[in-house]
Amino acid sequence: MKYGVRSISMDDIARHLSVSKKTLYQHFADKDELVLMVSQHHLAHEKLRYESITTSSANAIEELHQISYCLRRDMEEMNPTLLFDIEKFYPRAFDIYKDFRNKFVMQSIVKNLKQGMAEGYFRPELNPEIIASLRLNNVEVAFDDRVFPKEKYNFLHVQLQVFEFFVYGICTEKGRKLYLKYKEQNQQSQITNAI
Repeated sequence: MKYGVRSISMDDIARHLSVSKKTLYQHFADKDELVLMVSQHHLAHEKLRYESITTSSANAIEELHQISYCLRRDMEEMNPTLLFDIEKFYPRAFDIYKDFRNKFVMQSIVKNLKQGMAEGYFRPELNPEIIASLRLNNVEVAFDDRVFPKEKYNFLHVQLQVFEFFVYGICTEKGRKLYLKYKEQNQQSQITNAI
């Protein structure tokens, strides 16, 4: 997550784990298999985390707010080249990511949009499938160094701007007020924790 995938060698991994490279190869045939297994484990953990947020949220806005908080923490630790490394050099792992994205994440966004529309927090004329697809693609474009070069843009700031653009685009006035309330509570909590 921190350094990307391509720049980390099997030697680096073995050294970090304080094991020999031979021991590492007893568990994984090669780096491709290691990346595949780590990706499967990571996405299974993400699924549980987001399902927990959905279950514990009182409404669609709270769910969005909690997911944004998780994304913010993840993005602070993530190397923006991670997905491109996996896509280019580890196609089996990338296929797992695409499946997770196109099924679980897409369905989660559509469900949240429908819930928010029923609650009156999201605009009633939205097409949930189109908006969910747009959201997924906006997240990915924010990773693209050709669109947002890291020399010019802070990766976390880009992701937060894209998220807020999405939220304000889908919310009714009632939804916007509730989102701002959650956001303000979170900022006050961060200030209190810092003190």
